Amino acid sequence: MKKSIGLWQLVGFAVTSLLGTLLHFLYDWLGKAKWIAPFSGVNESTWEHMKLLFWPLFLFALVQSFFFRDREDFWCIKLRGTLLGLILIPVLFYTYNGVIGTSPDWINIVIFFLSAAITFLYETHLFRRGDLTCRWAKLSLIVLIFIGVLFVVFTFVTPSLGIFLDPLTNTYGI
Repeated sequence: MKKSIGLWQLVGFAVTSLLGTLLHFLYDWLGKAKWIAPFSGVNESTWEHMKLLFWPLFLFALVQSFFFRDREDFWCIKLRGTLLGLILIPVLFYTYNGVIGTSPDWINIVIFFLSAAITFLYETHLFRRGDLTCRWAKLSLIVLIFIGVLFVVFTFVTPSLGIFLDPLTNTYGI
């Protein structure tokens, strides 16, 4: 299994990149259908870009978990990777935006792919190292599910905080 970890993670990066890109446009393509809103980007806020990373990561982890049943540390590694990716998006966005004062689309795209790549590289490192103590694997899965619930809830009941603000329309949520 150790040799195939790199291939799994490479496929995961490709799936996450492709699906995240697709989810960016799906809400508009489907005529702003409410049923797809919790999973796709409904505006250009930082939160919505984090959602574009979360759902592909989570869906890929669910599939991957069937093949990694022997890894007690699987969900702990996936939680750590997902949290790293989700943190990187706002940190990188607000850092460069604070420095240069603008938000070119190409930099936002790079941030998404860079966050996904770093997530999978970090997870690969943890899988290969193999010494992560994971006492509460089920709790890690529960935390990931809870994050998913937050993405669903905040799609429809959006807090008036900067991370949820669409910089193009100055609105929150749908």
